[in-house]
Amino acid sequence: MDDLIEWLRTRPYYEGQIRSHRRFEAREPAFAGVDLEPRLASALEDRGIDRLYRHQAEAVEAVRDGDNVVLATRTASGKSLAYTVPAFERAMDHGGRTLYLGPQNALVADQLDTLSDLARGLGFGSRVSVGQYTGRLSKSEKREVRKRMPTVLLSNPDMVHYALLPHAHRLWEWFFSSLETVVIDEVHGYRGVFGSHVALLIRRLKRVCERFGADPQFVCCSATIGNPVEHAARITGEREDSFTLVDEDTSGTGETNWLLWNPPEYENPDAGGSGRRRSGHVETKNLFVDLVARGHQTLAFTRARQAAERYASESASDLRSRGEHDLAGEVAAYQASLTHDRRREIEAGLHDGDIAGVWSTNALELGVDVGGLDVVLIDGYPGTRMSAWQQAGRAGRGDRPALVVLVGGEDQLDQYLMNHPAEFFDGDPERAVSDPENDHLLPSHVACAAAENWLSTEDESKFGAPFPGIVSDLEADGTLARRETDDGLRWTHDGSESPQHAMSLRTITDREVQLMDSRNDEIIATLAFDDAIRDAHPGAVYHHQGQTYEVAELDLDRDVARLQPTWADYYTRVLHDKHITVERDILSKPLSARSDVEVRFAEVTMRKQITGFERRDPKRGTTIGQQLLDLPETSLRTKALYFTVPGDVESEMRELSSDRAEGRDYGFNGGIHAAEHGLISLFPLRLLCDRGDIGGLSTPYHAHTDQSTIFIYDGHPGGVGITRAGYDIVEGLMRQTAELISDCDCEDGCPSCVQSPQCGNANDPLAKAEAVLLLESLTGTRA
Repeated sequence: MDDLIEWLRTRPYYEGQIRSHRRFEAREPAFAGVDLEPRLASALEDRGIDRLYRHQAEAVEAVRDGDNVVLATRTASGKSLAYTVPAFERAMDHGGRTLYLGPQNALVADQLDTLSDLARGLGFGSRVSVGQYTGRLSKSEKREVRKRMPTVLLSNPDMVHYALLPHAHRLWEWFFSSLETVVIDEVHGYRGVFGSHVALLIRRLKRVCERFGADPQFVCCSATIGNPVEHAARITGEREDSFTLVDEDTSGTGETNWLLWNPPEYENPDAGGSGRRRSGHVETKNLFVDLVARGHQTLAFTRARQAAERYASESASDLRSRGEHDLAGEVAAYQASLTHDRRREIEAGLHDGDIAGVWSTNALELGVDVGGLDVVLIDGYPGTRMSAWQQAGRAGRGDRPALVVLVGGEDQLDQYLMNHPAEFFDGDPERAVSDPENDHLLPSHVACAAAENWLSTEDESKFGAPFPGIVSDLEADGTLARRETDDGLRWTHDGSESPQHAMSLRTITDREVQLMDSRNDEIIATLAFDDAIRDAHPGAVYHHQGQTYEVAELDLDRDVARLQPTWADYYTRVLHDKHITVERDILSKPLSARSDVEVRFAEVTMRKQITGFERRDPKRGTTIGQQLLDLPETSLRTKALYFTVPGDVESEMRELSSDRAEGRDYGFNGGIHAAEHGLISLFPLRLLCDRGDIGGLSTPYHAHTDQSTIFIYDGHPGGVGITRAGYDIVEGLMRQTAELISDCDCEDGCPSCVQSPQCGNANDPLAKAEAVLLLESLTGTRA
């Protein structure tokens, strides 16, 4: 690999982009003996598995002992055997059943192939049968699955919500009455809104199982995260002390070389000034084409479907221009909207070596088997270290050496890690967060639970302290009917409509706006109401499936936006005013270095009024025009953390601003604004979330505190646990934000430190030095 890395340094586009090189030495596997049922042992041996890794054996034994299990190891470490062995053993011994839940149908299909092949290897009469139950099946295929009554059923949370639980008593009693094991694969992916929904879904699943006398164990498979047991317990509703954690990866690996590759800054001030960098997409494409042409099977991860399609096409074109016509035909794009058959074709091509290179979204990040590749390129930090390491795990399986190149983007988190490589390589894993007590989600799930099986006062143990009040509200509005029985109070659903089909597991809000192509009145997309106000306002530029549109009309009476094709070479960004009202303080604590300053966690209402939008040049990052808008105010009841600026620090910040041409007010307001932006940008460094999941407000005076105040709020109704977790780690975030801002060599703010693409004030004012002074004063780190 050293030769390959040196060769990259000789490429014509190389200008010192390698910021860090970290080598991880090869590791020999460690095995442990496990007694297996003879037929199962023979079937595994026929497939090249004659021993189990030690972590697989530990997980199998823990399941056999009756424990819940969290298996948190890297991609390609063989996690599936940890649940396959006990699932097959229980089926063979007494017909015990297993439910496997995967987050994506592609992963379900991959597991179906693998487990079905293993089941066939057991021979006749094993009692092991495998079936999938997903939305891809026809009605007749679903009936056939139910008729076969498989002992291992592969599905996803959405199908459990829409198809299994609503019909548990009529169609699925055979399954739930003998359900012994529930496998939740990729459990780290169940976070935020989706994770909160799934946590409540699992509580409903457990209620139905109890009704039929079943009490399944849970086996949760996860990437490396900071709180695997806590997160698994929150998703499943099981006690933390009921879980055995297996997190030592004992599989063998080849040598892996990591490069952090930072595109060079533009020197031309007209190109945006300091902080503007050469396109990471182009840098990744250059590397991809060179590596494929040199004979290295390469997988490039990028964030968007359109980017995967575009750069796969451009990479093939570049290879053809070099005369590599055969290789050009072996380049593909992989993303979720492809047909099932096409995805399987690409997966098989990677596994067999028939495909030389692929551009993919994170759809290939999960555990679908594509063999071991030579190189993984990561086009922009994927948002979490967990995802970066999952993607990297696609290269160099077994004892094969691998190269992983992380190409930095312009934004704050990318640049922070490029400047602090030890944080990336050695930092603590991010924590996963969800909130099954979200008061916006609970009522719908309680209504679903009542439709699946009558409710009783004992269900408070499943749904938490808000349960009695929610039942009262649902009874008052006629959703639940109350019954007096010899066994106590019961509540049932009124049965007028399916509460399951009235709710999606992927969103919180129900109101949606349809985006319509004005040429043919075809609906091309649907957005949540708040997203439509932001992204589909009149004059907005909207991209869809390679076509650029301009929004001609937003009709909120009919919840329809009409779009027309455009050749616009600019993008749009909204401007807005925000106000936050503190409804209730929940928690508070003093800062370690400033006992006179409290950080508080609270229930708040955020009101936002979109006032207009900017048209911006994508190459220069500059504003080329503004336009006013008249749109309704929106409100968000959520959770937030906030803190105040003490008077002495405010005075110092204003003094620091005394030489500014714009004045002291500008410097102070810009300082708190820059600190707010920086804090938001680094939340994903510590928590599994996206920057878009949170928002902020900084104000020189707030009525609730009588002081200058900075708020960081959860961007989802009711909150999904992000700012609650942020409250616990806020001092570390403050310190890292100060480092991020001070490390950047721009004059007063750029996309790499404090500018935000979501800012409703056009990133004005921003003042870096004042922000650093504030954060270092609050954390006691001033020199």
